[in-house]
Amino acid sequence: MSEDGLKPLYDDQVDEEVYKRGSQYKWTKARKSDYNDGSNSNGEAPPEKKVKYEDKPLSDENGKPVEKEPRLPKRKVAVMIGYCGTGYHGMQHNPPNLTIESDLFKAFVEAGAISKLNSTDLKKNGFMRAARTDKGVHAGGNLISLKLIIEDPQIKEKINEQLPEGIRVWDIKRVNKAFDCRKMCSSRWYEYLLPTYSLIGPKPKSMLYDTIEQGKKELPGVLDEDNESKQFWLDVGKHMSEQFSEDELQAIKSYIPPPKEQFDGTDETYLKVKRYKQIENLHRRQYRISQDKLQKFRSTMQQYLGTHNFHNFTLGKDYKEPSAIRYMKEIKVSEPFVIGDAKTEWVSIKIHGQSFMLHQIRKMISMATLIARCGCPADRISEAYSAQKLNIPKAPALGLLLEAPVFDGYNSRLQKFGYERIDFSNYQSAMDSFKMKHIYDKIYKEEVDENVFNAFFSYIDNFDRVTGARGEETVDKSGLSVQRSIFEFLSARGIQPSTTTKTDNSKKDTSQAPKEIPVTNTNVENESQEIPQDTES
Repeated sequence: MSEDGLKPLYDDQVDEEVYKRGSQYKWTKARKSDYNDGSNSNGEAPPEKKVKYEDKPLSDENGKPVEKEPRLPKRKVAVMIGYCGTGYHGMQHNPPNLTIESDLFKAFVEAGAISKLNSTDLKKNGFMRAARTDKGVHAGGNLISLKLIIEDPQIKEKINEQLPEGIRVWDIKRVNKAFDCRKMCSSRWYEYLLPTYSLIGPKPKSMLYDTIEQGKKELPGVLDEDNESKQFWLDVGKHMSEQFSEDELQAIKSYIPPPKEQFDGTDETYLKVKRYKQIENLHRRQYRISQDKLQKFRSTMQQYLGTHNFHNFTLGKDYKEPSAIRYMKEIKVSEPFVIGDAKTEWVSIKIHGQSFMLHQIRKMISMATLIARCGCPADRISEAYSAQKLNIPKAPALGLLLEAPVFDGYNSRLQKFGYERIDFSNYQSAMDSFKMKHIYDKIYKEEVDENVFNAFFSYIDNFDRVTGARGEETVDKSGLSVQRSIFEFLSARGIQPSTTTKTDNSKKDTSQAPKEIPVTNTNVENESQEIPQDTES
C-alpha cells in the first residue's frame, strides 16, 4: 500500500525467472546458434557437425583397398544342417571360441552366400537357430534361419565344399520374412544311445545294492526279483575266483590308490586291481539283454508320455511353476544292436517332445534306467511328478544328440505362401550315413576308451559311501522318517512324502530339496552342456 494507504503499488518489472520458464530458455546451444545467425556467444563460427557414419572402403589383410562387390538380393532362408559337436564349444557363436555357427558363417562368406560387407556381424543377416546345443553335443538335424544370397543354383554344394567334414548342409529352403526358426519349431526329436549293460542291477556289496535288499526284507513283493542280474554277478564272481586267490581278492577290494605324487604304476596290487576291472568290463561288454528286461525298460519309458510336471527332471524349478509342465508326444526304444570292436550291445532311445528343460532328457533316461536296474515298478515314474522333491542324477551327456526339429504347425502356413515344407525325413538316408560315420562311431569309441557309463553307474551305486549321504536314527527321528539313502526312492519304500512341518509360512521349506548330485569322478561331464545340451527350448 502507498503511504497514504489509498492505492496499492504494482511492480511492472517482470522477474527474470519468468524467462527461464519460456520456450527460448529450453533451446539447445545448436538452436540458439542458428537463431543468432550461426555465431555463438563469442561471435565465433559454430564447429562443423560430426559425421556419425563414414562409408569407409573395405581393405584386405594387408590394408589394401578392396573393390566393392555388386549388391545382390538376399533372401530369407532356412538352412537344414547336421554336425558332430566334438571339438566345438557348442552351437552358438561365441568368439573367440570355436563353434558350429562360426564355421558355418565363414563358409557362407567364402561361398558367396554372404557379402563381404555383411561378413563381420551375424545380426546383419538375421541369424537364428532352432535349437542350441552345448559343448561336444551332436545333431543329426538342426536348422538355422537367416538372409542369404542364393542366386547361384550350386550354392549348397559350394557351402559344403568350404565346411569341414563334420558339418553338412542338407538343404536350403526359401521361407517368408516373418519366419523365426526357434519360435516356429513345434517340437523336437532327441536321441539317446545307451549300452545295455547299464541296465544290469547294482553290484553286490555296493551301497545301492544293500539299500535295495534291505527294502525287500522290510516290504516283500514290491520290487522285482532280478535273476538276470544275479546270474551276471555270479558269473563274474566265478571268473574272479579262477583268476585270483581269496587273499588277492581281499587286497583288491580294500585297495585305496595313493596320492598322485606317490602313485606307482608298477605296484603289484595296483596291477591286480587293473586286471580285475578289465575282467569286469569284458563281462559287461559280453552282456546281452533279455527281452523281459528290455520290455520292462520300454514300459518304464512309456510312463513319460503325455503332459506331466517335470520339476524333478530339471534344475531350479518348483512344483508350482507352470513352466515345469511339459508334453511328451512319442518315445521309441529300438531293438538291441551290437557294434564296435569291443562288441558292446546298445539300444537307441528316441524322444519326441514339444519342448524340453535343462538336463530334462538326461534325467529322464537316468530315472528309467535306475528303475529297471533296481526292479522298481514302472509307475514309480508317475510318482516322481508329485510335489515331493527327488534328487535324480543326470545320465552321461555322451549318448545325447539332437535328432531333428519339427515344424508341422508352420509347414501348412509355408505352403499357403508358396514355399516348400521343412521336413528332415526327406534327407534321412544322408543323415543316417553322416551320423554313423561322424557321430555314432565317436560315441562308441569314447565309451570304450573311457568306460563312461560304467564309471557313472558305479559312482551312483556307491554314492552314499563316497559322500556320507545316509541318515541316522535319533530320538526324534526313526523308522520311515530317516532317509537311509539319497536314492531311497528306488527302494521298496518308494517316494516318501515330506514329514517336515512348516512353523513359519513366510519361510520356504528347503529341507527336502537336495542339491544336485555331483558326478565329477565319472569322466562324463563337460557341462557347458547342460547336456544336450538338452537345454531349455
